[in-house]
Formats: sequence, structure tokens, C-alpha cells
Amino acid sequence: MCVSGLLKHTVDLHPPRIFLRLNQRSRFMDECYTFSDANFFQAREMNVGTEIMKKIVVKKRHSIRKSQAQDLLARLFDQIGTSAKLFHADMIEVLETNADVSLFMVNKKMILMDTGNWVFPTLKGAIQFPFPDRRIVVDAGAIPYVVNGADVMRPGIVSISDDVKANAPVQIVDERHGKPLAIGIALLDAPDMRARTQGKMCKNFHHVSDEIWNIEI
Repeated sequence: MCVSGLLKHTVDLHPPRIFLRLNQRSRFMDECYTFSDANFFQAREMNVGTEIMKKIVVKKRHSIRKSQAQDLLARLFDQIGTSAKLFHADMIEVLETNADVSLFMVNKKMILMDTGNWVFPTLKGAIQFPFPDRRIVVDAGAIPYVVNGADVMRPGIVSISDDVKANAPVQIVDERHGKPLAIGIALLDAPDMRARTQGKMCKNFHHVSDEIWNIEI
């Protein structure tokens, strides 16, 4: 069922703000951004998730040793290759928080994160230090969904860089300006993603105004 069909059955469940976005026409909408009822409600929950999600509290902030910094940047290299040099610095600090993800300050700006499985720039880091790697480009119609935390569906994707890998982090960027909108986790390798015409391709991990973006330092 496409979005227009879903709207007829969800009038009492969704606020006017979401209706306005869903009714906006674009290439993204013309292709009928289809997904299951379960995924529709998941997307809605993610859109409002920042209002109810537990706030990240910084408990301690301190510099890491040189050897730790080298390991951090080596793991970043595993994800974005030589672009990792953009994030080198004389001083890197770690923020000890109540969150499962570790956050790092590079030259006093929070631009790296470590989930334990991978190291990748935060959204602010990707904006401050643009890099060409690990990109999923989306059209204008997908933007309001992505920036509010929704996962990325195949009809909204314009292009996919060759280095996108399943279960690895990616930056989700807009088609017109190439500006990062969110950090996601790819669900398929680039070739498999290009071969699809429908379905969820990327899970939204970190977006504007979420608990990582709004952390108070």
C-alpha cells in the first residue's frame, strides 16, 4: 500500500504535521514510497523518538592516550580510507556518558563516535569535514523523512557509492547540495542495493536533533 492509501486508514493516529509532509508531491512520492504497516509505524515512532528518548548525560571528559588515538583513527580508516586523515588532531578527548556509543572530541568539537563495532564521523563531523566515502544520496522528497529519523527506502535513493557495505555505517546526503542529512547503517552491499526497486535499504542511526546531536558538553 502506498502512502496515499495508508493515510485513509490512519487519520486518527498521525498529527497534521506528518499529514502535510506525506501529502507533498515529489519524485519520491510519485514513485509511491511503499512499505509495510509495521515499517510505517516504525518510521513514525522514529520521527518523534527524540521527544521521548533518554537524554545523553556527560559524566566525564578527558584526553585519550596517543596509542588510543592511533587505534581510533586506524578503525576510522577501515571505514572511510584516506579520508580519515581529515580527522587527525593533536588532542582527542573522549566523553564518558550514559549512552552505549562512545563520543570523541577532536580539537574540542564532537565529530567522531564509536559503537564498539565501528568508528565513524558524527553527523556534525561529516558536515564539518566533508568526505566522499560511504554515501547514499537521496532525492528532495526523502529529506523531511530522513532528517526526522526515518529509515531510507529504495524509491528515494538517487545513487550509492561503491564502498557501501551491509551492516556498515554510511552518510545519507541530499542530491542537490551533497550535504549530510544523517548517519545510517546500510542493510545491503552497494550492488545488491542498486538491484532493488523497493524496500528498506538503510537504517537511520543518527540524525539532526537526536540525542547525540543535542548533547550538552
